[in-house]
Amino acid sequence: MLNFEDTFSIPVLKPVMPIDGSVPAADLQVAVATRVRAEDKRVINGTADVNQLVPFKYKWAWDKYLSGCANHWMPQEINMSRDIAQWKDPAALTEDERRVVKRNLGFFTTADSLAANNIVLGTYRHITAPECRQYLLRQAFEEAIHTHAYQYIVESLGLDESEVFNAYHEIQSIRDKDDFLIPFIETLTNPEFKTGTLENDQKLLKSLIVFACIMEGLFFYVGFVQILALGRQNKMTGAAEQYQYILRDESMHCNFGIDLINTIKLENPQLWTSEFRDEIKALMMKGVELEYRYAEDTMPRGVLGLNASMFKEYLRFIANRRCQQIGLDELFANATNPFPWMSEMIDLKKEKNFFETRVTEYQTGGALSWD
Repeated sequence: MLNFEDTFSIPVLKPVMPIDGSVPAADLQVAVATRVRAEDKRVINGTADVNQLVPFKYKWAWDKYLSGCANHWMPQEINMSRDIAQWKDPAALTEDERRVVKRNLGFFTTADSLAANNIVLGTYRHITAPECRQYLLRQAFEEAIHTHAYQYIVESLGLDESEVFNAYHEIQSIRDKDDFLIPFIETLTNPEFKTGTLENDQKLLKSLIVFACIMEGLFFYVGFVQILALGRQNKMTGAAEQYQYILRDESMHCNFGIDLINTIKLENPQLWTSEFRDEIKALMMKGVELEYRYAEDTMPRGVLGLNASMFKEYLRFIANRRCQQIGLDELFANATNPFPWMSEMIDLKKEKNFFETRVTEYQTGGALSWD
């Protein structure tokens, strides 16, 4: 028991630095010599302090982070009253159109959660450039906003939440896409996985390509076209407006991922072997096949002036573009874009055409200005 009458010998501690707070000259020289220099940074396997954002080396990543912040929006800012009225009106939408909506929500409600988990639990810890990490944090938040948006649509329309959120278990065309993606998530989220070898660095690069070029750059596009096509026909315009914002975000995610991939290739040319390129081409072909099956499932009959065969051409067109963006040859000769209103420039520009109107400014707070 402590006795307050006891006496204690209190040791005199030496200060770790002079009383005036200055760092000893010798220590200061060492600190200055170890300051982070831009040329010391690397996207993977870097040794520079990841806690020091500046000096910038990857300014493109910081610029994308700023753009993402400027493009901030929230789902509840969008009026869903007209969508609710149309959904309740048996004559407002056909059964095929309702199938498109429910299949879309069935895929997307969990797809963005998969993307967020891949970033937070996997990709982030393997990227050693703080500018790129800064964007990944913004991207993870945007994935959460997208999941919120789909939930907001489901809730607004009064859909069976259990049916929609379990579609990735119960609908084969959705399950197949997720089964394709999950092994790549498991690679990066495995706590034992470390970069630094040729094999593991290629695994990381492969996973980044799958998520940027196939998941966000291909698997989302059938759904985007379908819901935006509904909006162009003045149907489900609230949902379509949210999808427009999501497409805007996902296009930025895709472009960031492609820049990240190309920078890793530039800094690590030994990874880009002919065998590795062949693996990526095979994965891209598989992605096109899976997304086309999804298109067939979501619209077994023609709807909205669209049909599944049009999506086959569109997916080939998009796959060719993704391949070109990361330095691969086109996979499908003479593929063309059957949806001119979904211009390939959508990934790069804010002023693209949707619903036969033009967005002139994407403003903080989610307010859209229309011509």
